[in-house]
Amino acid sequence: MNGVRAFVCGTGIVSAAGEGVEATWGALRRGTSRLTPLALFPAAHTPPLPVGEVRDVPEVDGLPRTHALAWMAVRQVLAATTLTPDALVLGSTTGGMPTTERLLEAGERRPEAYRHHAVGSVAAWLARRLSCRGPVITVSTACSSGTAALKIALELIRCGQARVVLAGGADALCRMTYYGFHALQLIDPAGARPLDRDRRGLSVAEGAAFVLLVAAESPPVGALAELAGAGWSCDAYHPAAPRPDGTGALAAMRAALADAGMTPAALDYINLHGTGTPDNDLAEARAVRALCGDPPPVSSVKGLFGHTLGASGAIEAVVSALGIHRGFIPGNCGCRIPDPALGLLPELAGQSRPVRSVLSNSFGFGGNNASLVLTAPLSAGPARPPRPLARFSVLGTACLTGAGPLEETLARYWRGEPFSGRPDLAAVRTEIPAGQIRRLKRLSRMVLLLALAARQAARPPAAPGGIFFGTAWGSLTETHDFLKKLFDSGERFTSPTDFVGSVHNAPASQAAIFLEATGANVTVSGGDHSFEQALYTAGLVLRAGDPPALVIGAEEDHDVLSPCFDAAATADGGGAFLLDPRGGGTGPDLVPVHFAFNPGGDDGLPALIESLGGAARIAERFGAVFVGLPAGDRSGGEAQLERFRRETAFSSPVVDTRRFTGEFAGASAVAAVLAVETVRRGALPPALAGGEDPRLGGRGILLLGLGEFITAIEVSAP
Repeated sequence: MNGVRAFVCGTGIVSAAGEGVEATWGALRRGTSRLTPLALFPAAHTPPLPVGEVRDVPEVDGLPRTHALAWMAVRQVLAATTLTPDALVLGSTTGGMPTTERLLEAGERRPEAYRHHAVGSVAAWLARRLSCRGPVITVSTACSSGTAALKIALELIRCGQARVVLAGGADALCRMTYYGFHALQLIDPAGARPLDRDRRGLSVAEGAAFVLLVAAESPPVGALAELAGAGWSCDAYHPAAPRPDGTGALAAMRAALADAGMTPAALDYINLHGTGTPDNDLAEARAVRALCGDPPPVSSVKGLFGHTLGASGAIEAVVSALGIHRGFIPGNCGCRIPDPALGLLPELAGQSRPVRSVLSNSFGFGGNNASLVLTAPLSAGPARPPRPLARFSVLGTACLTGAGPLEETLARYWRGEPFSGRPDLAAVRTEIPAGQIRRLKRLSRMVLLLALAARQAARPPAAPGGIFFGTAWGSLTETHDFLKKLFDSGERFTSPTDFVGSVHNAPASQAAIFLEATGANVTVSGGDHSFEQALYTAGLVLRAGDPPALVIGAEEDHDVLSPCFDAAATADGGGAFLLDPRGGGTGPDLVPVHFAFNPGGDDGLPALIESLGGAARIAERFGAVFVGLPAGDRSGGEAQLERFRRETAFSSPVVDTRRFTGEFAGASAVAAVLAVETVRRGALPPALAGGEDPRLGGRGILLLGLGEFITAIEVSAP
């Protein structure tokens, strides 16, 4: 392929407007709100608030509602194509929460009952059903998740990691989001009225949407639109409120246009994030005016569908593609008198007119901003040669384990002693003000300590531009405390602070605020391989010349929730890196080499070995293998490892890192830190060498992740 572009060659959508493109098209043409009083579960207060609820959601294999909504949208995509996706990227915030809430309230404690709780379980279930064997990534950046998923999908194509990508978002209504936004006083009891003078808030909703992105040099037959560019940024301002001047949103929009090689003057329509909250609409309006001066037609569709949270960006991408394909600009449903303070005149009624290019915005808690540029699928367009994943020079490392921070952990490691357990965070010395650190609960505090330590470890210390964070379970303390207060009060009271802190991207957003990191702020969630997913995502999107970035993997162990969600967990902690995407520095290099979904066995091992250059190169490049064998799939992982050793004839030491770190989903981040520090020293601890020469002989270390995901990270000597 001489050049690569990403075309939208299929869509699927479900929302309060109904199931399918035609139902959505009819709702857009009519421009009538589909918000209705909550009926899905009893509301403690009366009357129930208006929501965007999907009617008649079929039960799918006893799965949570989010999974069922995702499948409703995906099967529409599959029904219209013979293509099979070789990668899948999903944005979500709720995962299995609708089911988890009922189980916790009933006192259920059996881990098998919660097997679909994880936000990453939706994408994993879809991948198994579709036999998708390539990268499977779940991004959870609050309300920008769906848009961020399409950005990652675009970079998968540009990096040559996939040719056909299924990308989108899905979220279901649940008590966490319904009562959480109510506690924040961000819900309009009259229904969302984006950009209206009298707007009072949003309307929580549910839904799902997916697009099939196909890599090609020119538009395939039936292409609806082209995903021409995408950009993101972080406000680094506040956990829940947008930066008032809109500069963070403006940065994301400018990045998306630059990525597409376009100017604001080329836009025919801007699909606003437009939630209907006073602060969000005002900040976005300021950003749009700063971007365009004289803006093109603008509108928000959230008065029609409601705010579908992690699905909203994907739903609005489908609406944008539909507008391009059918020549239509949606009306701003719910707005009667545009707010003169905004300086924008939204389209109050839909209109038919040619639409060649659309900018679509999504902004989430923590200032996580993302924007897309979709264009008409023209035969002539900018095609880029595929580029490789980024190669990172390690500028600084940090970890937290049962032994403590990096220095204490390494002391035990060099003696060949285990260091599992829960780190005592109160004993960690830090420059963070005492008042600020006390306000943070366990996972957010851990991530902030790791981020600060990794930055300080660089010589000289370097400011990060962006943050990539991997977590399987998110902030368990806030999740537990929110739900406990809710249930104990008969669903009448709960904590708005715990709601904001419960979203998966809250820890990375707190780190961005403290470090003033305004670049990409991306939280991903993929079980025991969440750290690898974060590093791989950073490799997809960062380029030489970008500022250094933090890549962090961390998990907290919670007395009540961890036994339900991850019964094998015996510890917590994490690891962090400050990485320079230019490569070629004086420290070890960290290179994401392979990331693939591998359901049901070891079929992915040949591709893994090939990605590493074959058996001869593996022996030549690596003096040891560090392998993660999660307890949940230890026997399968051991069989995969035995096959790897057999097919590569690898005879150097192989270290089972979980024997040292203990069992928790962030253990691979700690193992990566150990690998980097081992390469720095040039030798393994003698106790880990198995009686062989512990010196690496100038070679690096290969980090293998085995199980349902098969991953490889290369740590090479400088």
